[in-house]
Amino acid sequence: MLSKNTVKFIKSLHLKKYRRQEKAFLVEGAKSLQELLKSQYDIRFMVLTQSQADLLANELKSRRVEVIIATANQLEQISTFKSNDAGLAVVTLPEERSPKPASKGLTLCLDDVRDPGNLGTIIRIADWYGVREIVCSEETAEFYNPKVISATMGSFCRVGVSYTSLTEYLSEIKLPVYGAFLAGDNIYKSELPSDAVIVMGNESNGISDEVAALISHRLTIPSFGAAESLNVAIATAVICDNFRRGA
Repeated sequence: MLSKNTVKFIKSLHLKKYRRQEKAFLVEGAKSLQELLKSQYDIRFMVLTQSQADLLANELKSRRVEVIIATANQLEQISTFKSNDAGLAVVTLPEERSPKPASKGLTLCLDDVRDPGNLGTIIRIADWYGVREIVCSEETAEFYNPKVISATMGSFCRVGVSYTSLTEYLSEIKLPVYGAFLAGDNIYKSELPSDAVIVMGNESNGISDEVAALISHRLTIPSFGAAESLNVAIATAVICDNFRRGA
């Protein structure tokens, strides 16, 4: 049964302050829940519709997860989604990750990407292109924001995300550092290595001057129309695709 205290607790996790205080975050939606059950995350409990609980019966039994059955209407009262006919999970926040030094493969760095939807989509893109590490500036949107987790469609389980000073991080990198700019070398005509760091900037202002000073190669996606710029997540997909073309 979904008690008033449980409802209050779940609703509190909509806010960053209480996610930190309670050391917990929410995972919502059928796809994300399926991926969560395959992961190493510590699941405190799940609130599911009966149909979703039946669908996930084997996984729930294997993980020994506590399940509270609720109606779709009850879920909508506690979910950050406008409609939720599957369920949600309350998950323990893992210990804060330290960024791994980039030494092989592709690493993404995000300089002040503020929109949670953009961050979540970039994590999903990274997962598609086999990028396992994303290093964020301290101003970048919070990884455990429900909108971020939702937009990843389960990819949050496979991509490591950490936060640090990008200037300090990049100053120690030995790999070539590529950045996305409106003015730079045409990415379609550039030879791109399999081992590199890719920096993406803020939605409005691009890459900050301090971070730009540490970028060794400036790339641009050439425009064939009249739009001023590309959405940062779309630009990330285009750039990752070009880095993987020769793979």
